Amino acid sequence: MASAPGSIRVLLVDDQELFRRGVKMVLGADDDLELEECDDGDAALELVADNPFDIVLLDVRMPGRSGVDTCAAIKEIAPTTGIIMLTASDEESDLYESIRNGASGYLLKDGSTYDQVAEAVRLVASGQSLISPSMATKLLEEFVTMSKSPAPATNLTPRELGVLRLVARGMSNREIAEELFISENTVKNHIRNILEKLQMKSRMEAAMFAVRSKLVDDVP
Repeated sequence: MASAPGSIRVLLVDDQELFRRGVKMVLGADDDLELEECDDGDAALELVADNPFDIVLLDVRMPGRSGVDTCAAIKEIAPTTGIIMLTASDEESDLYESIRNGASGYLLKDGSTYDQVAEAVRLVASGQSLISPSMATKLLEEFVTMSKSPAPATNLTPRELGVLRLVARGMSNREIAEELFISENTVKNHIRNILEKLQMKSRMEAAMFAVRSKLVDDVP
């Protein structure tokens, strides 16, 4: 069935049926969100290969293929699909590996309301990133550690460096376009080129690189 104009197509991947049912009941009631579901990573890959999803909500810990592995595989199949890890895991290693494999968001099931999940879907669909506050603190600590290490040289153009600085400040594609007086499509092209040159899978990972490279003075 064709999607309604302006709607956001979401795939929920979680092995807990009751959790999936609750999320689908609430998020599915929003007019701008269209939700499908499955219970493991392999099924998710099949659905993503056949359908253009805007956002995938993905659990980290699942039987069989892990959420992190599924995240990486989805980014290979559909690099423009936004991925939000929606999980009970507050392990730093899961956070870092998720980001390195292309996740644009990381939300904890405990402490996240359905409204917050819906808002995260909309934010990531608009080109932004979002992390649960407690996990964001851990990520900032990683930023500090990374900033003490030398970063590799890049072949980014001056314009791409400018876009990267704005990405690291948490600006959306629309905000970057307005700041630089360019179109959103041009911003998307720059970000795609940045990720390709840096051999990275997500804008959040690129933001971490910008911090390590000391390109952004006002980020720890």
